[in-house]
Amino acid sequence: MDKFILNILHRPEMVPEYAQNAAGKGDGGASESGIYKESLDIFKLQQQIAHENGFKTTIQMTYSSLFNDEAVSIAKEHHEKYGDEISLTLLGLPCKEFREKYKTHDFCIWMFSMDDKKAVVDDVFGKFHERFGFYPLSTGSYYMDADLIGYIKRQYPMVKCAVATCWEEGPKAYHTCNNSWYTFLDGGPWNPWIPSKQNTHAPAADENEDSGIVAVPHISRDLLACFDGNGSNFGTHPQNVLRGMIYKDGRFPYLYNLIDQYRSLKKYNRGYAYNMMFVGPGWMNKKGRWEAPYELLVKSYRDCMAYYAGLRDRGELQDMTMSEFADFYRSCHTYKQPECALWKDILYGSQKQLFWYADPYMRTCVDMNQGGAIVDLRPYAAKVRRPVGIGTGNVYDASYPFLIQSMYRAGYFTHYAGKGTIKSCKFTYKGEEADLCLCRTKAGFSEEEGCRILTLDPVEIELSGLKVKIQSVFTFKEGSSEIKITRRVLEMSDPSCEIGFDEYMTACYGTTEYPEDMNGIKLITRGEKTEEIVYAYRDREACSANGTSAEAVITPVNTKVSVLPGTRGCSSYAHEGYAFSPMFTLGLRGTLKNGGEVTSWLRLEKAD
Repeated sequence: MDKFILNILHRPEMVPEYAQNAAGKGDGGASESGIYKESLDIFKLQQQIAHENGFKTTIQMTYSSLFNDEAVSIAKEHHEKYGDEISLTLLGLPCKEFREKYKTHDFCIWMFSMDDKKAVVDDVFGKFHERFGFYPLSTGSYYMDADLIGYIKRQYPMVKCAVATCWEEGPKAYHTCNNSWYTFLDGGPWNPWIPSKQNTHAPAADENEDSGIVAVPHISRDLLACFDGNGSNFGTHPQNVLRGMIYKDGRFPYLYNLIDQYRSLKKYNRGYAYNMMFVGPGWMNKKGRWEAPYELLVKSYRDCMAYYAGLRDRGELQDMTMSEFADFYRSCHTYKQPECALWKDILYGSQKQLFWYADPYMRTCVDMNQGGAIVDLRPYAAKVRRPVGIGTGNVYDASYPFLIQSMYRAGYFTHYAGKGTIKSCKFTYKGEEADLCLCRTKAGFSEEEGCRILTLDPVEIELSGLKVKIQSVFTFKEGSSEIKITRRVLEMSDPSCEIGFDEYMTACYGTTEYPEDMNGIKLITRGEKTEEIVYAYRDREACSANGTSAEAVITPVNTKVSVLPGTRGCSSYAHEGYAFSPMFTLGLRGTLKNGGEVTSWLRLEKAD
């Protein structure tokens, strides 16, 4: 396969979010009428630019647009003339009709009560059918929780595709919005996936878990810059690049480099790559936005569409509507097939690399800037049920819980008194210690017999005068829920020496920067004896000689995580944290000689 697929989504959002205050309370007054006209004009211009470049779009009708005869007429005309798909989004709910009916200024569908979610869905889908005579094949929102998707699929089984989450929209986005963006969506895939019935973020492992739709992300984001910082500034949407002020003299090289990096993901996904544009009219208004005038806003969109058109004309891109893409995706993807991305910094010149991996059992990230440390780990194997919305006890936080998240829980570089979440390896000799987290490296990718293999360039450490060259290899076996990690001693300045190793994982659970209650987590080591600690913040350690595993059972997220040795002879240990450092550590300790290697596995399972 050699496919780079593009989805272009436009929505006639009659009263965009930016204009809510200017439009008053949605009473249909003069100010709102003016915004209706401007928004519709911008939508028409966006459609025109796409069609001039020979692209078909997916028109995601908003609730407010379904009451506008001109918007409905345009959608019908463009469906007939250009082959555009008429879709339906659950964004754009606020309007006079919605407020009069539901008596609320809420507009995020996943934050409603389940009864209200059903009522709104039936209302919006019913209005769509009234205007078009059929139900849509695709839908979406910033986020769609599993219960919402399940209801839509039961009531409207023709729906096959949905915009279902926004990648890395959590505390970072919240803080960037002056602590006012009460919608946490971290922890999902960055590329299309088939959501499970239990949790939208976690891909389905088989037909029984299949929610019935193909999900796509809301905007294709920079998988390095968004992890490190605010995602709203880094995406293949000109609005993001303008908001981040990543342009000069009316040119947008970063945007094109980002599109090209998405194209490059074909190398890691059997010839398949994906990109999406999902835009409403709000960001191209006549007043300008983000210190950019209207003329530059329009130019950015024209230039972006022209860049996509050039790729298509060279045979390097194919555009599809959402429902077409869903059919294509199911035709060439198995449930257990992972998404992989060896991603490099294209903005700051750091030469940093991250490797992202997602399948039905985990989402994880390996940071080559820290010697191959795992800096993000989400236990998809647990399929954590996490209802969200009014009445669930969890109104706003739709994030999938992490076990490791170095941006929210410190990672390796932390203060003197505690630990952060990370998975790495330490080496010791004559009382001196070095952690691979301090060693910058690069990686190469390969695929062999159902395994995705990340091979890191060797790094050199020096311990008490002894120079040691070490190589790390990460192997992800399709369908296994495990990561195989190999550390090889390639050279020693004194081949007769022996060094100690500590293959460790420091973890916790949560969705934000703030600690959760760790009481009751079980830490278990197995080997010549079995030891168990029930977490009580007492800074204890269990250890087993000739270890066979170190395990943690984290009941609040229904997860069991294990560190397993490849050979006997090392000890397994588990360390309980304390109140000021509420983590736990699982690890394996042993020794290595010149030319030796140690293999371990990191395994994720459901706890029950």
